[in-house]
Amino acid sequence: MGATGRTGLNRLLALALERGALKYGDFTLSSGKKSSYYFDGRLLSLDPEGAHLIAQALLPLLRQAGAQAIGGLTLGADPIVSAVALASHLESPQGRGIPGFIVRKEAKGHGTRQGIEGPRLVEGSRVAIVDDVCTTGGSLFQAIEAAEAAGCTVVKVLAVLDRREGGSDELRRRGYDFAALLAATPEGKIGVVE
Repeated sequence: MGATGRTGLNRLLALALERGALKYGDFTLSSGKKSSYYFDGRLLSLDPEGAHLIAQALLPLLRQAGAQAIGGLTLGADPIVSAVALASHLESPQGRGIPGFIVRKEAKGHGTRQGIEGPRLVEGSRVAIVDDVCTTGGSLFQAIEAAEAAGCTVVKVLAVLDRREGGSDELRRRGYDFAALLAATPEGKIGVVE
């Protein structure tokens, strides 16, 4: 990663602390597990500067992987997908933008009964899957399954924060190319991924 990328990720980490998206202390997670930190990715991805920094960090990874679209499970992926789609258009307004899609937790029970929202994914498309946090990888796997069921090839899986609690290892074990912007150390400190 170049100096600009490293600078941007260092700013993203500082912003996470400034905006309260990353807090250190004693927390009980939804799983019931204890943690020395808490990360609320939406406080970062819905912040104007945070959305910009995330999109700028993800775009080179998407371009390198040849991703033709980016999506993820609602709700954690929604602002990230939108930020990347907009940034890709601003970077390349001649139609080389990367469209987004959102995977519903359950298909709609009415209308077209869609499980994926956004521009129609073309069978054979190369897509990236994203989420704000990777813990066990459950949300990422659900989105991967939906994209693959639509006939797409998942070429990259991304997270803003890898908690390093098994999800990223399982993604790699299953053959997915996974990357994160920030990651937890075994001691529970968050840093920029090298």
